[in-house]
Amino acid sequence: MPVPRLDVRFILLASVMMLVSSRLSVPIPRVNTNVTVSDTFIFLVLLLYGGFAGVILAAIEGLFSALRISRKPVTILFNSGMMVCSTFLTASVVQFFFGPVSGLRSLRLSSFIAAVATMALVQYFSNTGFSAVGLACKMGQGLWHTWQTHYLWTSITYLVGAAVAAVASNSVETAGLTILIVGAPVIGVVYFTYNKYLEEIKTTAALAEQAERKRAEQAEKHVEELNCHIAEQKRISEELEQSKNHFRHAAFHDALTGLPNRALLAENLKVEIERAQQHEDCQFAVLFLDLDRFKIVNDSLGHSIGNQLLMAIARRLESCVRETDTVARLGGDEFAILVAGISNLSKATEMAERVQEKLQTPFNLSGHEVFTSASIGIALSAIGYEHPENVLRDADTAMYRAKAQGKACYEIFDEGMHSRAVYLLQMETDLRRALEKEEFSVYYQPIVSLENGELAGFEALVRWQHPERGMISPVEFIGMAEEHGFILPLGQWVLEQACRQLVQWQWQSPDNRSLFMSVNLSAKQMAQTKLVDQIKQVLEDTSIDPGQLKLEITESAVMENAEMAVTVLNQLKALGVQLSVDDFGTGYSSLSYLHRFPLDTLKIDRSFVNRIGEADENGEIVRTIVTLAENMGMDVVAEGIETLGQLSELKRLNCRYGQGYLFARPLNASAATAWISHTPHVLADLFSNRADLVPTQPTMLQLRAV
Repeated sequence: MPVPRLDVRFILLASVMMLVSSRLSVPIPRVNTNVTVSDTFIFLVLLLYGGFAGVILAAIEGLFSALRISRKPVTILFNSGMMVCSTFLTASVVQFFFGPVSGLRSLRLSSFIAAVATMALVQYFSNTGFSAVGLACKMGQGLWHTWQTHYLWTSITYLVGAAVAAVASNSVETAGLTILIVGAPVIGVVYFTYNKYLEEIKTTAALAEQAERKRAEQAEKHVEELNCHIAEQKRISEELEQSKNHFRHAAFHDALTGLPNRALLAENLKVEIERAQQHEDCQFAVLFLDLDRFKIVNDSLGHSIGNQLLMAIARRLESCVRETDTVARLGGDEFAILVAGISNLSKATEMAERVQEKLQTPFNLSGHEVFTSASIGIALSAIGYEHPENVLRDADTAMYRAKAQGKACYEIFDEGMHSRAVYLLQMETDLRRALEKEEFSVYYQPIVSLENGELAGFEALVRWQHPERGMISPVEFIGMAEEHGFILPLGQWVLEQACRQLVQWQWQSPDNRSLFMSVNLSAKQMAQTKLVDQIKQVLEDTSIDPGQLKLEITESAVMENAEMAVTVLNQLKALGVQLSVDDFGTGYSSLSYLHRFPLDTLKIDRSFVNRIGEADENGEIVRTIVTLAENMGMDVVAEGIETLGQLSELKRLNCRYGQGYLFARPLNASAATAWISHTPHVLADLFSNRADLVPTQPTMLQLRAV
């Protein structure tokens, strides 16, 4: 190839190419290729200076581009040699067909275009061919596959580069180097604008791809979940199919003990009811059993031991019956025995006694020796039952009667029990509505000083005036109110009424300013967390002096949870109220705790007062309580004083206060107001006449009180 004259333009072009050519590349969207400026510079030098200058520039470009990507000599030499060879081949082919490369610009336009296209294509095939050979050898792949995968679409790069070089060659020839100086910023602006556009396209495409990937992942996850759901449904269906028969054995048996359950017992009862209706001498009985201490076992030893106890009891009950009988577990700690084919009552009671005897032997459960007993209710077919539910209902009713009789015994159902159950149910319904209908009222029983007969205070007692049954004794409804939780609003109402009434009496006369009011607190009230706040609110609302309010708690309520009682009583004492233990002496373990309670008064139970004089030990019990109270700095109130003899004995024992029919029955508010005005002087006369010497006979005061 002829060696051309290389002027300043060539040096400038070579310098620019070395600095920026291979650094500037624009990716073509959706095509695996880039447009680089280096190809354009090589084509431009070929057109301006000929093949020799183009080969020199290609060698320089190959050397510098290789140095930017690798420091390996083999890579540098291969890249530079490839560019030299491909450019030499391009210049030779073009020169062969169109004449000297530097003279192509003098050809006609069509020939010039053909020559430029030939130059681009030869450069393309030779460049990519050499590159494909090197890459195929490096990756161990086929030449055609490598070239097709990596270089097929790069022809656009060479065609565009050749076209730009063709236009630029004519511009440089006409305008000189000025075109480079003026065109560079324009080209730069166009390049960076286009590049920014491509970056935005990339960002948008990336976001779209990310969203598509997320949708695909969600769809895949949904399909996976759906497949899992289908598989789970299939598994469940198979398990249900496999266990259908098992659940049909299980529908009639208890899972824990293996005994027949309520449903199977009801089916067997239907058969026995029909048989008894057809044959008078073929009767049956149902024993309803409830364990007496099962909750204690569960709470103290845990449910595992409790379950062991239930299973052990099931086995013992089975040992008590005949093959024709049925032992069933009804739920919890309740069992039932259907005794079939009996001719008289004695067979049922014999079965109950046999069960009680079997349960007397302790159970050894995981090293724990456990004792238990059962309350048993018996329903006999002689009643004339038609439905199994009624048999179980009546046996259950009899069982509750047995439990009320002291447990560990049995009771036989009679019609009176059913009437009683219906009565209690109606009472419960009426009790729910009695408070809102204002059927309750507060009665007040005077508490008298046994030293001089002066009125000291009152005890507030609730009464229920039923619209149909008349006055109902507290004995009948207080326990029910405790059981069903009605005692909480009822007790709060009594406390408010009693405090307001005391304040009213205190304002009526200066003589009444020192009166106190005793109000009972139930075990349910003691257990509620808001008790102290409620009493504090009543004290504020009624403006009563806290020291003139005495709260009475039964000994049994205190001893149910002694630790909790100490905390609550101390909180109440901090309010300034007085505290009293009602029915003292009826418990059996309170003395060991008594010193821990902040008490002000002990009330001697009426059962001891009523028997004073009948036996020496009763007098000694009262004496002991009075002495105990004196030693602990507490007052004593004796309940149930009805005779002068009792009054005399209590005075002799230094009992400070008393209440009872000898002084007055419980009175409503208006009657108590009148009693305050007219009766105290009669009491003073009674005490001034040395009541300790009067025989134990009713007095006019008693009769008046009655």
